[in-house]
Amino acid sequence: MALAETAMLIMQASGNEAGQHWPLQRGRTVIGRDIDCDIVLPDRLVSRHHAHVVWETLDGREGYVVEDLHSKNGTFVNGQEMTARRMLEDGDEIQIALRFKLAFVDAGETAPLTFELPTDVQRLRLDEDTRQVIVKDQIVDPPLSPAQFRLLALLMASQGNVVGREEVVRQVWPEALEEGVSEQAIDALVRRLRERLNEIDPSHQYIVTVRGHGFRFENAPAWPAR
Repeated sequence: MALAETAMLIMQASGNEAGQHWPLQRGRTVIGRDIDCDIVLPDRLVSRHHAHVVWETLDGREGYVVEDLHSKNGTFVNGQEMTARRMLEDGDEIQIALRFKLAFVDAGETAPLTFELPTDVQRLRLDEDTRQVIVKDQIVDPPLSPAQFRLLALLMASQGNVVGREEVVRQVWPEALEEGVSEQAIDALVRRLRERLNEIDPSHQYIVTVRGHGFRFENAPAWPAR
C-alpha cells in the first residue's frame, strides 16, 4: 500500500486493462471511445466522448466532479445512473456503459500498488481482443455467436445487477430496435448461451433468470489452485 501523490482513476476488473491508472490534473479529463480522449476505452458501448472529470467548485466545495456527456449507455457512480454532476469522494466507483469500472483514489489517500482481478472473475472471463470466452481455463470452442458473446459481455459487465429485457435488445440487437425482438427470441438466446457454458462447466449456472425483471450473471467461486 502507498499514499497516492495525486488523485487518479484506476481500472478495475475488466480483462487485460485491469490495473491501468490515470493521474488526474486540476483540469479536464475526458473519458470515451474517441482517440482524442484522455482515457480511451475502445468499446462500442462507450460513446465517443462519454464522460469527463473536472476540477471545479460544486455546491461550495472544490474538488473533482464527474459529469456524463449525454452518452448513449450512461455513466454510473456506485451503481446509480448519473442524472447530474457529482463530486467524487475517495473510493467512488465510476462505471462507464456497463462495461468499464474506474475507481477514484483521492490525493493523499491509500492506494493499492496493484489491482488484481477478483478470484471469482477468473473462473469465467472474456478476451475482448480475440472475442474468446475462457471457462475454467478452457476456451469455448467453437466460439460463441456474436449475439451470444454480446449478451455474455453485457451480463458480466453488470457486475451482478439485473439486466432487463429491453436493455438486452438494445445491446444485442441494436439494429432491431424499431421492429422489436420477441421474448421467445431472447429466451432462446439465453438458453443457448447457458448450454454453451454448461458444456465446459455443468456444475454452475452462470446466467440466472430473475422473473419479471430480466437476467443476472453469477460467477462461480474460484477453485483451489493445484
